[in-house]
Amino acid sequence: MLASVCAFVLLGAAGAAVAAEGPADPKAVKHEGDKYFDVKGDPTYNVQADGTVDWPTYSGFRRYHSECHVCHGPNAEGSSYAPALKDSLKTIGYQEFYGIVVGGRQNVNTANENVMPAFGENKNVMCYLNDIYTYIRARSTDAVGPGRPMKREDKDPKTTEAEMACLNAKD
Repeated sequence: MLASVCAFVLLGAAGAAVAAEGPADPKAVKHEGDKYFDVKGDPTYNVQADGTVDWPTYSGFRRYHSECHVCHGPNAEGSSYAPALKDSLKTIGYQEFYGIVVGGRQNVNTANENVMPAFGENKNVMCYLNDIYTYIRARSTDAVGPGRPMKREDKDPKTTEAEMACLNAKD
């Protein structure tokens, strides 16, 4: 399955798996290559005082607006069709986010019929899931405003290698 083939990209170099729970403090306490991690080992952002964002946040902006904004609205602000993910990430952690994206979600009752499809086989999502999470997490705390970040850190060559391995993996 694609999800297991791309474990390095998805879980990052930290690779720590934790039980599903709410988000930790988004402050970066660990830095590997161009990636940042919080105290739980979950992907997080690093925004400098001049507004420069880390590579994953910038990449996440691009990937979010390529795959997610059609339903969840520009800048993760929601739409009449799907919720604002910048609000959702205030209460759900990385593991729950990951599970919803991979497996999909249904919230069907007499008042609603909200169905998010599973993206576990979509390489354009799965190979960049940490980046998408990092961007939405930065939006959830207003560390990054709406629109494309104006400044970004450089992309680590190891990130490019991991992306290519994931995108070219045989299913």
